Amino acid sequence: MPGPGEFDIIRDYFSGAPQGAGVVLGIGDDCALLQPPAGELLATSVDTLVAGRHFPADGDPALIASRALRVNLSDLAAMNARPLWFTLALTLPESDADWLQAFADGLFMCAREYGVSLVGGDTTKGPLSITVQVTGSSAAPLRRDGARAGDAVYVSGPLGAAAAALPVILGQCEVSDREHRRALAAYYEPVPQLHTAAAIGAIATSAVDISDGLLADLGHICRASGVSAEVQIDALPVAELARALAGERALELAATGGDDYQLCFTVPADKLAELEALAPGAVRIGTVIAGDGRVHNRLNGENWAAASAGYQHF
Repeated sequence: MPGPGEFDIIRDYFSGAPQGAGVVLGIGDDCALLQPPAGELLATSVDTLVAGRHFPADGDPALIASRALRVNLSDLAAMNARPLWFTLALTLPESDADWLQAFADGLFMCAREYGVSLVGGDTTKGPLSITVQVTGSSAAPLRRDGARAGDAVYVSGPLGAAAAALPVILGQCEVSDREHRRALAAYYEPVPQLHTAAAIGAIATSAVDISDGLLADLGHICRASGVSAEVQIDALPVAELARALAGERALELAATGGDDYQLCFTVPADKLAELEALAPGAVRIGTVIAGDGRVHNRLNGENWAAASAGYQHF
């Protein structure tokens, strides 16, 4: 029996999406009509996740959907933007009703958690891939180009868990049921740091979400700001799951592994006391220095070179 067709998929699985504030016209027309919040800038970002590249093709569709939305919401967090709306372009090798229902359930569960509305999209046939575009608003956006020499460099929380979890997700190693559940959560359900961004928005000078690895993403801040940074590798907050799964490699994964979606941000020296009250879980890992966009790493007082430069698509 053939699966649902293109318009059946939209009607049966996605047209019932809850509609939040600002949605004048949602799914069902040629375009969505949206009313931006008065006095705020719109922030928009898009990511494509491809089966076999960004997630296993045979993974739980509900978890795949949750990951696809969460990693995009993390981009909004990096710019201190409140999530409002998103669109979904879904390419499927076949029309499978059970897969679609589980995917839609996972997608809308995540959307409700973060108060973001699905307002449109597209479906087509081809290799499994998921493209999500998110839009949010901000009265005080954070950017990558505001870091200045003397600023302190912080991360919002533990690093390395998702990279350590990847071999478990790919079935390359055996772990206990408890560690398997924790690995699934670390990889498929990262927490966009929206609350942290809102807390630090008034004092941070720059920010980026850690998707390709801390050192690589901090490098984006340095190049955009025309500065360098010195990182104390032994100060990195290493996730407990990374230590459990990766052992001696945990510190390397904290420095270069991707997919944690914590924030890396910079704060002026005269705002550090204020930061401790606003974001008590943030950890200082280094200092912005004058330079040409490079990140200098120190471990136990010695220069330290990472084995990897971070994730790259090509």
